[in-house]
Formats: sequence, structure tokens, C-alpha cells
Amino acid sequence: MTTMHPNFSSSAFSAFRFKVLALGLLSALVLAGCGSSSSRRVSYETEEFDSTTTHTRTYAATEGQTCEAARRALLSQGYMINAANTDLVTGRKSFQPAAEVHVEVEFRVVCAREGGKSGKRSTVAFATALQDRYGIKKVNNSASLGVGAIGSLSLPFAGSDDAMVKVASETLTDELFYDRFFALLDRFLEGQGGEEPEAPSVAPESPRPAAPLNPGAPATTFPVKPVPTPG
Repeated sequence: MTTMHPNFSSSAFSAFRFKVLALGLLSALVLAGCGSSSSRRVSYETEEFDSTTTHTRTYAATEGQTCEAARRALLSQGYMINAANTDLVTGRKSFQPAAEVHVEVEFRVVCAREGGKSGKRSTVAFATALQDRYGIKKVNNSASLGVGAIGSLSLPFAGSDDAMVKVASETLTDELFYDRFFALLDRFLEGQGGEEPEAPSVAPESPRPAAPLNPGAPATTFPVKPVPTPG
């Protein structure tokens, strides 16, 4: 049987035991948090660099033809083209999946020349889509009231403005998404009719002798007048 000190009341003992239990619970929470943070994985740890088919395709065409087909493919889907040349095409498109959510997708295609073993010219198309997500943020406004002796006072009022704030940015990695784009690019590439036609070489023409005005007409002779000699 436990004997309590006469000066140690039951209420003080209860408070002491509560502190001990609280300290033990706090220590357990701290250890659990440390364990969960150490086992947490970051997003880039999933990058294994073992696939080259998600973002790339090879076409039997020139860089200019491939990027032109990519430009037409993006235009046909409502993308606003920001840049387009023989080796780079970028486009942007806006989406509204919810009332207070705005999404923008920026599509980028790089066309790089690749030489095959057979000597036939081919091009590798690299496609990447970046998705930016925006949310609506309420911004309270304030009005300034001019007071002669004091200066100006800033008084808040109920009005507010809505501002779009970027809340997330992510590179799209869905293979089906890129499969659909590359299939559409291939359709536009087939419509261009294959390789670019080469300009025909034109040999310089040799000068031709001038033809007579009337070949069948007889030659015309003019009488020669004698020159008088001085007497």
C-alpha cells in the first residue's frame, strides 16, 4: 500500500501525474512526426529516365515540315501560337474546369534533325506540356478621405476585387495525352506531301545568232555616187 507524504495532497499528486502523461504524449508525437518526415518522398524521386516514348516521336521529314505540322495541329485545337519557326513551336490554351479555377496549358514542340543509318533524313519531335493552375483571391480595397488639418485617412469599405493567383504548376506526363497529339501531328504531316521539292537546276542558255529580218528577200544594193575632184 502506497503511503503519501502528509504534506503532499491528492490534488497536487493528480496535477503531477497529468504533467507526466502530457510530456510522454508530446514526446510520442514528436517521434512520430520525425519518422513520417524521414519516410516522405519528394516528387522527382519517381523519375527513372527509362522511357523515351512519352514525349518523343520520329518522323521521316525535315525539321521545318515537322514543326509546321505541329503548328497546324495546335491551331486546329484552339491553341494560341506564341512562337513558330523551323525548329520550335509554342502554343497556349486556357481552360475553366470550375467557377473559381483557371487552368492554362503551354505546349512546346522542339524539332531536331536526326541522321539515319540508311542516310535518309528524319526528325525527332520533342513535345512537353506545362499546366499552370490559378485560383481566385479576394483583395479588399480601401478609400482615402482627405482631411485638411490631419491629411488623409485610409478607410476600409466592403468592396473587393478578384485576382488570379497561381497555386500550382505541373508538367503533364499522361502518355495518352501525347499519343493523341502525335497522331494529329502525323495526319497534318501526311497532308504536306512528303519531302520538300527541290528547285530544278536551270542550265544557262547559249547566245543565239541574230536572225535576219527577212531571210528570203534579195540583198539590196545602193548606187555609189562619184566624189568630184577639185579643179
